[in-house]
Amino acid sequence: MTKVVVKNGDVEFALKKFKAKFAKSGVPSEVKKRKHYEKPGVRRRNEIKEGIKNSHKKNRG
Repeated sequence: MTKVVVKNGDVEFALKKFKAKFAKSGVPSEVKKRKHYEKPGVRRRNEIKEGIKNSHKKNRG
């Protein structure tokens, strides 16, 4: 469970901290991944495509 303490009534700062902690915990990506079932072969294919895309991005700059 992600918790953030609000100090001095600064709710906007606390919300920003909460969103950062929540994203860092990996929950949004896990929900996205579990939204629908992906067959293992399709998952492997997508991971390979993602790796190729990332390597192109890395080599571009």
